[in-house]
Amino acid sequence: MKIRVALPEDAEKIAANNVLLARKSEGKSIQYETTLRGVEEVIDDENKGFYIVAEENGEIIGQTMVTYEWSDWRGKQIWWLQSIYVRKEYRKKGVMKAIINEIIKMAKEKNVFMLRLYVYKKNKIAMKAYEKNWDAKSAIFDVRVIHTNHVYNACKASSPAYHMQPIFHATLD
Repeated sequence: MKIRVALPEDAEKIAANNVLLARKSEGKSIQYETTLRGVEEVIDDENKGFYIVAEENGEIIGQTMVTYEWSDWRGKQIWWLQSIYVRKEYRKKGVMKAIINEIIKMAKEKNVFMLRLYVYKKNKIAMKAYEKNWDAKSAIFDVRVIHTNHVYNACKASSPAYHMQPIFHATLD
């Protein structure tokens, strides 16, 4: 398995995975063509973010998109981990862990202050995986990890998509 930054030729495979991710994690149907354009925009414009992929035998078996937030309090970037997906047949084999550990390594090299991700509250499998692999006692990386158990209700919309569970914050200082 090779972990690397996504290339333009990976866009179609990443987009196909995003369609599966939306269906599985949130029960949503998204258009392949729309997500393909979105993936291509990120790959083509590093100011929007980047993807880290896990590749095996020429196939994209896992992926994560990283986008940026500027912290004026810290004078440093915060990286948001999004569109985290591992193909079903590769789950529980260390793919997600390898991807996120590569992102942590890159973040430290770039002097990023913190990594964050939010998980759809009904996606209990993903929550358990993050908590198992990156808890406060983790020896995998030298960061503080803060777990919170409250539901994020910044938006009082009726859509359940606005009720997210913050479960992974890695402070990289």
